[in-house]
Amino acid sequence: MNSWLWIKYLLTAAVVVAVSEFARRNDKLGGLVAALPLITVLSLVWLQLEQQPVEKIANHARYTFWYVLPTLPMFLVFPWLLARWGFWPALGCSLVLTLVLFAAFAWCMARLGVVDLL
Repeated sequence: MNSWLWIKYLLTAAVVVAVSEFARRNDKLGGLVAALPLITVLSLVWLQLEQQPVEKIANHARYTFWYVLPTLPMFLVFPWLLARWGFWPALGCSLVLTLVLFAAFAWCMARLGVVDLL
């Protein structure tokens, strides 16, 4: 594996670890940092540094927008379920809900001719 790939792994992992550390210390700050599109920004930077075509970089940003929308309800459902069922059942149900919402959202967007997400 080349050194560039290792740098990408290390920096991307550092972002994930930093977010979890912020969240461990301060709920609001952790939530704010987690909500920032840090991984997407890093991905855009990696694509640019790898001299990918502008269209590919733009498509990445555009698809990320559409993919985020059906995941948002999870952040409301998970805390509600967590208080009632515990961590693992709440997480599992939230993930299943996200998959169902994504599939329905992708179907609707394709049917309306907005964007093909699949």
